[in-house]
Amino acid sequence: MNFSFAVDIITHRSVTVDSINTAQLRRIFTMRQQRWGDNKPIVVFVLPSQDPLHIKFSTQVLKIFPYKLDRIWNKLTFSGLGVAPRVVKSQQELIQLVSATPGAVGYAEKVNKDKDVNVVTMAK
Repeated sequence: MNFSFAVDIITHRSVTVDSINTAQLRRIFTMRQQRWGDNKPIVVFVLPSQDPLHIKFSTQVLKIFPYKLDRIWNKLTFSGLGVAPRVVKSQQELIQLVSATPGAVGYAEKVNKDKDVNVVTMAK
């Protein structure tokens, strides 16, 4: 069973990306890509590591276990080489912050197309 389509990749309206592939998404969520193609900074929002949607997103979309993401983020933070994504408490808060933060990216379940965010399609 494939659950990858139940998780929507969302961005702020200012982000001009319509589709994204797994490799680029992985670079963004492991904080290796910090700017969009138009050189605007990327602001990453995620749910807590134990959240079922975060687990689904990590394993089904990024193809990385959540604990490995945590290790990457901790290494960046503790080494001073980068910052971890901003962790929010709920999907509603994530959608609200992505819609209010230029350059933001995140994920949510079944986002309505009339929301204040872009829903990005996954390229093969």
